[in-house]
Amino acid sequence: MRISFTARHFKPSDRLKEYATSEVARLKKYYDDFLDVEIILDYVRQSQLAELVVKVYGQSLAVEEQSEDMYKSINLAVGKLERKLLKYKEKMRQFEKERIVENIETESEIE
Repeated sequence: MRISFTARHFKPSDRLKEYATSEVARLKKYYDDFLDVEIILDYVRQSQLAELVVKVYGQSLAVEEQSEDMYKSINLAVGKLERKLLKYKEKMRQFEKERIVENIETESEIE
């Protein structure tokens, strides 16, 4: 898994970078086939924005959260991405089950 980090309109502290990276690394327990993870942090007027983009096979999953605290924005974005990853993982499992059933049906038709 490759993690890239971008900060717009400010220079992040090392502590903030470490926190964001550790929170994103926590997502591996939900889905471990990430290709890339992009962390984008930005100040927008009075609020602070955290955007996470995860590239998995054939698809990109993106979330963004905005709050008054950057740490809170990161937490909210990671929580939202956890739910998206679980949904994506279930979708892939269902797709795999359907493919197996189709293979079994075609094999039984051949015999």
